[in-house]
Amino acid sequence: MLLAYNDLANIVSKKQGVQGDFFFQTVTDMANVNQPKGLFIPINEDSGELAEAITHGAIATIWDSEKKLPSYTPNHFPVFFTNNLTDTIARLLQCYIEKLNGETNKQMEITNFNFLNKKLLNKNNETYDIAVMLNKIKELQQNNTKRRG
Repeated sequence: MLLAYNDLANIVSKKQGVQGDFFFQTVTDMANVNQPKGLFIPINEDSGELAEAITHGAIATIWDSEKKLPSYTPNHFPVFFTNNLTDTIARLLQCYIEKLNGETNKQMEITNFNFLNKKLLNKNNETYDIAVMLNKIKELQQNNTKRRG
C-alpha cells in the first residue's frame, strides 16, 4: 500500500498546490537520488535543492515554513508546510506503519522510504524513534517480498 496524498494532508494542514488522489512511491531527504513519484523532505543544506529533487522525480515536498520557498517552485506543485520537519517525519512514518499493519493484501506495492541523511537519525530521541520506524517499514517491506516469493 502506497503513501497517499490524503495521508499526508491529514498530518500537515498548511499546504499549497494541487490536491488529489495520488500516491508516493518514494519518500527521501536527498534531492540527487532517483525518486519516482517522490515526496522530497529537505532536512538540512545537505539535502540539496528542490529543483534537483523535481528533476529526479519529486511530485511534492514537505517544507520548513520558516524557510522561503524557492521562486521557481511551480504554482501547482504540492507543498506541505511545517514548523517541525522531524516531528512531521515521525508522524508520517507512524501513520504509514499503522496503514501497513492493517493491510492484508499479499501483493501490495509499498512506498520506499530512503533517508540518507545520517544527521537526522542521530540527532536526539525523537530522531532515534524515526530510525526505529524506518527499520519497521523495512521489515514490513521484506515480509511483503517474501509473501510474493
